[in-house]
Amino acid sequence: MNRIYFDNAATTSLDPQVLEAMMPYLTEKFGNPSSIYSYGRETRMAIEQARKSVAKILNAHPAEIFFTSGGTEGDNTAILSAVRDLGCKHIITSSIEHHAVSHIVEYLNNADRVSVSYVKLLPDGHVDLEDLEKLLAAAKDKTLVTLMHANNEIGNILDLHAVGNLCKLYKAVFHSDTVQTVGHFPLDLRNTPVHFITAAAHKFHGPKGVGILYINENVRIKPFIHGGGQERNMRAGTENIYGIVGFAKALEIATAGFAEDSAFIGDLKYYMHQQLKKHIPGVSFNGDIFGKSLYTVLSASFPKSEKSEMLLFNLDINNICASGGSACTSGVEQGSHVINAINNNPNQVTVRFSFCKHNSTTEIDEVVTRLKEFM
Repeated sequence: MNRIYFDNAATTSLDPQVLEAMMPYLTEKFGNPSSIYSYGRETRMAIEQARKSVAKILNAHPAEIFFTSGGTEGDNTAILSAVRDLGCKHIITSSIEHHAVSHIVEYLNNADRVSVSYVKLLPDGHVDLEDLEKLLAAAKDKTLVTLMHANNEIGNILDLHAVGNLCKLYKAVFHSDTVQTVGHFPLDLRNTPVHFITAAAHKFHGPKGVGILYINENVRIKPFIHGGGQERNMRAGTENIYGIVGFAKALEIATAGFAEDSAFIGDLKYYMHQQLKKHIPGVSFNGDIFGKSLYTVLSASFPKSEKSEMLLFNLDINNICASGGSACTSGVEQGSHVINAINNNPNQVTVRFSFCKHNSTTEIDEVVTRLKEFM
């Protein structure tokens, strides 16, 4: 049996066209972009061309785009900088953020550099915007709001404009982890009230180990990594040229195919939801699944039994890749902090299925058939 890969929110396969765009920079175009001779100039040009392409797609200025190693570095840089350089002494966040955000917030809190408030969640997992406004109104210190655009486990999407406008009203700094949405939804940063966003190429068929941090042109921060003058003195270290070229190419492809791909993948999500409801007694779903939600993610909870406790293991030995929560915590024994926050039912086993344009209804049928055996 061929492998069925339903864990695209963890990472996606590299698009062959992206690899093709990267290959020259893995082979003959190997010059250091900081060198002044022609070998260096051609790689420098490739980086700046990629920056322009990404900025154009996101409707940002090229000077607002900084290439990073991925979402985690971007989140850490934005949050640390808001505290160190922008004077934020209070952070408002949620209990269902990605660990790239929650762990750095905990670190700053434990070091007594900030106080932290957690915004309430509605029963469907969405952020309670009324509670967010109460927290902002009551804040005594300059505040950073860090809330993800789309949750990587349940798929819920935040209204960036509503949160951004509240932050504007209360003069707060707004950072959003947009790792699950860049490359999956059109973003217009020129007309979005946000100070920092982050992205990672491997979530939309680009290479691993490369991402971006968008820093709004009105924000002035100091570097997170010190050394050379790369990334306009913002991020020292020789640039990941082939990764940067790959990021831009993957974003171009994702943007060009958005209408067709999002409709196709959304249909797959709907089909799997229907098939699970039809064939698996007692199945339930987490988040606002067909409301404000990612078209790529379906979080399902199954009744716990001796057999279903081994669900992920059984899927794995049948060549089916899915996740018990966030891939970034796989191998850690405690359950998902996201599921615990919104559906703390010990009698359920939760699996996240996440789809891409290469999946099919035939694969879904096969997975549902297997699930029936494992219940």
